[in-house]
Amino acid sequence: MHGGFRRRKLILTLAALERDITGKNDETQPALKTAFKHITRPDYVKKIAEIVAEDPKLSDNARTRLLDLIRTEPFNEHRICNTARNFLLEITGSPSAEWDLIIAPHRNREHPDTTAGRPFHKGLFIYAEDIRSPFNLGSIFRTAEAFGAEKLFLSPFCTDPAHPRAIRSAMGCMDFLPYERLALDEVCAALPDIPVFALETGGTPLEQFDFPERGIAVIGSEELGINPDTLKKASYGTVTIPMCGVKASLNVGVAFGILMQAWTGKLTFCG
Repeated sequence: MHGGFRRRKLILTLAALERDITGKNDETQPALKTAFKHITRPDYVKKIAEIVAEDPKLSDNARTRLLDLIRTEPFNEHRICNTARNFLLEITGSPSAEWDLIIAPHRNREHPDTTAGRPFHKGLFIYAEDIRSPFNLGSIFRTAEAFGAEKLFLSPFCTDPAHPRAIRSAMGCMDFLPYERLALDEVCAALPDIPVFALETGGTPLEQFDFPERGIAVIGSEELGINPDTLKKASYGTVTIPMCGVKASLNVGVAFGILMQAWTGKLTFCG
């Protein structure tokens, strides 16, 4: 019988298996070594996936997809766990935004300072002005950490990074990337020798912009962009992503990712 309780138990089991496969367990998420005394983990994964494939609420296409993965060689444990878990989440009516399994390294217990052991580009700072969407802010955290920003500054009117959607889309990166809520004037006072530039329309095309070795990149709100008074403080200039679509508009998180790739591509690898 495939009741709601059983499906939830299978979802939790598959999530634990994913963490075990990727080696991301710690004392808060213990490994599953004791589960495999009389069966190998790949065979255990296969058995769980076969149980999910028998669920009467699974669509024919989903069942075929899952059975194909079970039979495919080499056997990909992680992909099968992830696929089976997401099929179950869909059946149980979980919002798609909640499907992502947070598999991220945890803070070093011996070094509670979030910067300890973390590679980053020294002098690479981000100032997020009035980001309203928690999802976008979490995405900005994730991108900034991935590309090696030293620190992220939030304007006084940015959404709360403690919002559940921000935490989820950041995928654990808030544990590692230092951040602080300050007005831009306060940031500039604390970092007087760091040039400030803005990501906004009407500036120098991305491929022509002379990115600084160290700098504070300002990104603006989803609807209004960067405040005109803030733009006046971007003494190093404005960089623009060329676009040719009908709307010629990008989500702020996507635009920020493009900016970071272009900027860090001009720098030596972070260390």
